[in-house]
Amino acid sequence: MDKEDFAKISSGLSAQPGVYRFINEKDEILYIGKAKNLKKRVTSYFGNRKDMRNKTRIMVRHAVRIDCTIVDNEQDALLLEATLIQKHQPRYNVALKSGKPYSYVCIKKERFPRVFVTRDVFRDGSKYFGPYVSRQRINAILDLINKLFQLRTCSYNLSEKNILAEKFKPCLEYHIKNCLAPCVGFEEEAAYNDKINQVTNILKGHFATVKRYLKAEMERFAEEMQFERAQEIKVQYDALTNYQGKSTVVNPNIRDVDVFSLEQEEEMAYFNYLKVVDGAIINTFTMELDKNLNDAPADLLVFVIHVLREKFQSIAKELIVPIAIPEIWVGTTITIPKIGDKKKLLELSQKNLSYYILQKKKLAISRANKQSTAEKVMEIMKKDLQMDVLPLHIECFDNSNLQGSDPVAAMVCFRNGKPAKREYRHFHIKTVEGPDDYASMEEIVYRRYSRLISSRNTLPQLIIIDGGKGQLNAAVKSLKALHIYEKVTIIGIAKRLEEIYFPEDPLPLLLSKKSPSLKIIQQARNEAHRFAIEFHRLIRSKKYISSQLTNIDGIGKKTAEKLLQQFGSVEKIKSAKQEELEVCIGTSATKKLCDHYNIPYVVIVKKSKEKKSRGKDIKKVKTKE
Repeated sequence: MDKEDFAKISSGLSAQPGVYRFINEKDEILYIGKAKNLKKRVTSYFGNRKDMRNKTRIMVRHAVRIDCTIVDNEQDALLLEATLIQKHQPRYNVALKSGKPYSYVCIKKERFPRVFVTRDVFRDGSKYFGPYVSRQRINAILDLINKLFQLRTCSYNLSEKNILAEKFKPCLEYHIKNCLAPCVGFEEEAAYNDKINQVTNILKGHFATVKRYLKAEMERFAEEMQFERAQEIKVQYDALTNYQGKSTVVNPNIRDVDVFSLEQEEEMAYFNYLKVVDGAIINTFTMELDKNLNDAPADLLVFVIHVLREKFQSIAKELIVPIAIPEIWVGTTITIPKIGDKKKLLELSQKNLSYYILQKKKLAISRANKQSTAEKVMEIMKKDLQMDVLPLHIECFDNSNLQGSDPVAAMVCFRNGKPAKREYRHFHIKTVEGPDDYASMEEIVYRRYSRLISSRNTLPQLIIIDGGKGQLNAAVKSLKALHIYEKVTIIGIAKRLEEIYFPEDPLPLLLSKKSPSLKIIQQARNEAHRFAIEFHRLIRSKKYISSQLTNIDGIGKKTAEKLLQQFGSVEKIKSAKQEELEVCIGTSATKKLCDHYNIPYVVIVKKSKEKKSRGKDIKKVKTKE
């Protein structure tokens, strides 16, 4: 994907947080990234590419499209990025492929439950909250919970039998007032479970009651002049205020579900799908359908669910949908959530669907504006040049030589008034000797359109020749020889007064300097001139360097080409090591090259072989004796 391709979609990108995916022509995900602002982050890939790593430039070049998924905040973007990387293992992602999972807060299913941090989720009836991106926030919230509720931290089996048998004794945590010692019966199970319910509310994000309590505690300690204690409570209060309990992107309490959202317009229906496996979103997809006037939303949704579940091979036993649909899947639950985590998943799907529709409309408006502007210019050019059709495909030719040496030519192509650089072509002049611009133009025009005819490609509507009547007539001669003169419009543009010449018309056309027709013709002429000059300079440079080398005794054309391919320039050849030169062109040529440039040449004597041969000679002599 290049800058021109990106410009077509940039206006539709969202400024919200989310995850973006670069995808190649085989529909493979090349790279997954997160962003606080999707538009700014994705745009950065198409700025100054000199600052990019080579790996990133290759990745962007191979991408053909960019898919985005928007989320509520930057934390959710980080979590979704990690989940998708673990699932799809993109080629250009490294850091998160085999990284550790994020942390959860666990309320253990046991008598007098413990509350602790873990990276492992077990389906044992325990409650898990998270994942948490910041370990600092987890520690802050656990510190708050411990100070407020004085929960146990030991791993003893506090069964009623063990407590009655007095198997345990109060530990240091009890003596420093961090625990009320349920292990020896100092705290009742009902009171302890009430505290666990409050902890659950905090971890779910129900902070209002706790915040009121902390604020009252701060004020009480301040009135009692215990400012250090008040400051400690304030730190906990701020941590609780800034804290986000969990992410809707990954939720261990929701297992395998399929989430569908729906939006309708007069002629189109749009659907978004989230595939959730083990509480994590592993796939997102948006689909659109042409709809009839009598199509019911429920029927359309049922059809799309069938298609997408088969496409993504889903076997989820629960479907989260926005409207009621018939229960036609045996053993599958259909849920229309009103509150809670499932509702948040549905809202996330709806949010992505709204983003997709908005992006599509922005892109359509952008294309329509560009197309209407281009069409207006093409209509003006058609009228100014008295053409029968719109000049949607324009080709322009120019020659370049220096006093007849190394003659070359160039052709540039414009489509819808814009340069189509992939269709630019260079030409070496093959049949013309000496500085003859007319004959050169005749040759390249003939070669260009004979090749298009033989390959059955479409011809341009307008051909522009950089030059006056002489060059124009030479090009016309080639078109007539190919029997396509009547099928295209051809003009020449003279540089002095920007006069436009037509074949068989002695009087030139003078367009206003503000005319959009003249501006496109000038742009094509200037582009062809630039392209031809660059090619001519390249040819002269290679020829000069090659001649420098071939002037050395013992260095021929093929040897010079090998050296240039390997080292790139004469200066690099001079600074190369002797061993590198010998590998490239051999010992003899290397010695001649070093002699020419006064570079010291070291003769390497292979002593080991000499010793070996001497030993053989002695052995033979002894045998004869």
